Amino acid sequence: MKLKSIDEFYQEISGDSGTEPSILLPNGIQKEIGHFNVFNIKELYKRLKDKSFMPYDRRAYYKISLIRGKNRVEYADKVIDIEKNALLFATPKIPYHYVPQDPQQSGHFCVFTSEFLTKDKSGIELDKLPIFQTDGYPVFQLTDEETTEIDLLFKKIHKEINSDYVYKYDLIRNYVAELIHFGQKLQPITALYSKHNSAARVSSLFMELLERQFPIESPRQRLELKSAKDFAARLAIHVNHLNKVLKVNSGKTTTELISDRLIQEAKILLKETDWNISEIAYSLGFEELAHFSNFFKKQTALSPLSFRV
Repeated sequence: MKLKSIDEFYQEISGDSGTEPSILLPNGIQKEIGHFNVFNIKELYKRLKDKSFMPYDRRAYYKISLIRGKNRVEYADKVIDIEKNALLFATPKIPYHYVPQDPQQSGHFCVFTSEFLTKDKSGIELDKLPIFQTDGYPVFQLTDEETTEIDLLFKKIHKEINSDYVYKYDLIRNYVAELIHFGQKLQPITALYSKHNSAARVSSLFMELLERQFPIESPRQRLELKSAKDFAARLAIHVNHLNKVLKVNSGKTTTELISDRLIQEAKILLKETDWNISEIAYSLGFEELAHFSNFFKKQTALSPLSFRV
């Protein structure tokens, strides 16, 4: 799946709200390594034409949200209904989607790149933190007291980002670190499962992840997800569960579905481009030309060169 960049995030919300992207950028951020910004959900929500503007996607930035209002959050086979107040953590590792369930939305969220919060600046290694792992529930129920505490932290961030203080981003990093540690001390809310809906969602999201890698448009473009294990990790489920769900819904295993799509793309590239076979093999995720040739011949009974001719 192509990562949605921070620039695309600004294009998305500015296009829907009729605002120039540059207006949304915080003062002085161009001087910093990495990127950070914070938003008031209620104010942003007022400007948006499409109230469910955030599609299911994988983003190239981290996000921490204080959500007030009814929402549904979907992470692969996890469905989490938020009735009141919740703290949500999002990572580039996992695509997710949340859908407002009523018009009364408020709270705050901040977005930041990994460069903004690297260990040398904050003492934090994001990818090693439990809160950003792929096998957990990154949504936490908040009491009214906890909500007030988190709300105060976000208000401090809003105040600081609009200030002229020279070291404001260093201070903001401390506030973000506090949000992260606050979340790690909380217990996750219970995810609501429906076996039928869960299986259908996993199948649908697997196919979406698979198809978003295509078409291959350049020899320098390379598949990121190549194996059943890769897809299971991205969907935050066990590979055996993914295989079982896909077998029931499609009659094929994860590996078979991936192979079918690879062969389809390989045939297109062999017939419609002038790339050499090594370039095609590389773009499709094969480390060695021989591995690609053996794979292609096993699937089609022809070598790549014979098929091209």
